[in-house]
Amino acid sequence: MVQTLTGLPDSDEAPPPARTAQKDRGSKRWRTAKRSFRQHWQLYLLILVPLTYFAIFKYIPMANAVIAFKDYNPIAGVWGSEWVGFEHFERFFSNPMFGTIVKNTFILSTYVVIVSFPLPIILALALNEVRVRFFAKTVQMITYAPYFISTVVVVSMTILLLSPRLGPVSGITSFFGMGSIDFLSEPDFFRHIYVATDVWQSVGYSAVIYTAALAGIDISLYEAARIDGASRWQKIRHVDIPGILPTAMIILILGVGNVMAIGFEKVYLFQNSLNLSQSEIIATYTYKVGLLNADFSQAAAIGLFNAVINLVLLLSVNYFSKRVTGSGLW
Repeated sequence: MVQTLTGLPDSDEAPPPARTAQKDRGSKRWRTAKRSFRQHWQLYLLILVPLTYFAIFKYIPMANAVIAFKDYNPIAGVWGSEWVGFEHFERFFSNPMFGTIVKNTFILSTYVVIVSFPLPIILALALNEVRVRFFAKTVQMITYAPYFISTVVVVSMTILLLSPRLGPVSGITSFFGMGSIDFLSEPDFFRHIYVATDVWQSVGYSAVIYTAALAGIDISLYEAARIDGASRWQKIRHVDIPGILPTAMIILILGVGNVMAIGFEKVYLFQNSLNLSQSEIIATYTYKVGLLNADFSQAAAIGLFNAVINLVLLLSVNYFSKRVTGSGLW
C-alpha cells in the first residue's frame, strides 16, 4: 500500500474492499426499497394516514412535556415560561401523599394483571375443547358482549347492585344475618370491586385473541397427539399452551408495561371520600392537580414520572421474556 509522509493512504488509491462491499450493500438496499415502493405504492400511501395521525397527535405533543421542568404560564406559553428544573418532581416526591398514591397504583394494577391475565387463557382453552359449537359460540358471545358496555354504565350498574338500601347484594347479606353493607364506602372492598368489574368486562374480549392463536396451531400436532394416545389434558399441556405462549407473553409484557398507567375513568367514578385511602391513584391525583387546581407543570411532572416507570417495567419484562421464553415485543 502506497502511503504519504503522514502515514495515511494515498488519496488516489482505491478504497478498501470492505468499504466497497459495504457501499454496494447500501446501494443494493436502496434499489430494493425503490423497487418495492414503485410496486406497492398504494400500500405505502395507505399506511401514511396512521403514521401522520401518530406523528401529529402522539409524537409532536411530546415536546410540550418540557413544562414539567418549567413554571408554566399560559400567557408566556410553553417555551416562554421560566425554567425551574426538577422543582416539580422534588415537590411531588416530598408530598405526604406520594407513597400512598404510588402504592395504590401499583397494587391495583398488579392485582388486575394477576387476575385478568390467566382467566382469558382458561376461557379460550375451555371453549376450544367444547365439541358442541352452538354452546361454545353462545358462551363466547355472552362473555364478549360486556366489552361494548360503556364504563359509565358498568359503574352505574355496579353502584345499583351494591347499594346498601336497594341493591340485591345488600338484601342477600341481610338475609344471612350480616346486615346491610355499604361496599363502595369500605376502602377494603374497592380493589376487589374494581377488579371484578374489569374482569367481567374484558375477559371475553381477551379470550378472542387466544382463540385466534389456538386456531393457528398446526392441525398435524393434534393428529400426532391423538395417535400417541394423549388425553385432552395432555393435548392442552403439550400442544395448546406452547402454541399460544408467544401471544400470551406479548399480552403479559404489554400488561406489565402499563402497570402504572391504570385507567382513570372507572377508578374516578368509583371513588368517594370514604374509600380515598385505597382509590387515590396517580391518574386521579394528576387530574385533580392539573385540571381542578390548574397546576399544569406539577401534573406534567407526575405524568412524566409515571411514563418513565412504565418504560422501565416494559423494557425489563421484555428482556426477561426474551431470556426465558424467546418471545418478546422486539
